[in-house]
Amino acid sequence: MVARKESEPMPTKNPTTVQRKSETELTVSRTFNAPARIVFEAWTKPELMKRWWVPKSAGMELLSCEQDVRVGGTYRLVFRHGASGTMAFHGKYLEVVPPSRLVWTNEESADGSVTTLTFEEKDGKTLLVMHERYPSKEALEAMAGAADGISESFDQLDELLVA
Repeated sequence: MVARKESEPMPTKNPTTVQRKSETELTVSRTFNAPARIVFEAWTKPELMKRWWVPKSAGMELLSCEQDVRVGGTYRLVFRHGASGTMAFHGKYLEVVPPSRLVWTNEESADGSVTTLTFEEKDGKTLLVMHERYPSKEALEAMAGAADGISESFDQLDELLVA
């Protein structure tokens, strides 16, 4: 551990902002203290994503992470949730523009969203904006509690980027 002088400010993490844009759209944004290509890699390399994606407080474990990050490529994430067994999330990539944009489908149910990530770098920091569009108001309402998990996952991503 590196000693900190009393006059030095404590490092602070950047806040995660969650905004409902419409009855079917949600936007989550956060600035990360890392270049866009590094933040993009954390989203597109399975060995990195496994280290931060699942909120620790959720009591879940990411068992496998398969990603073929190219237009038309697919992903599949398999989780174990305590005694509840396993569940999987999957979809396909619609747009891949390293290191500035990713768009994918969430096809685990008929109410799955389309997720768009944009990575905007300025002065070595990256503003990540995650936009989710759901097929209905009810589908978005069903996912309302996931915002807390996203914030925690982004905290974990922050920790990974610092390491």
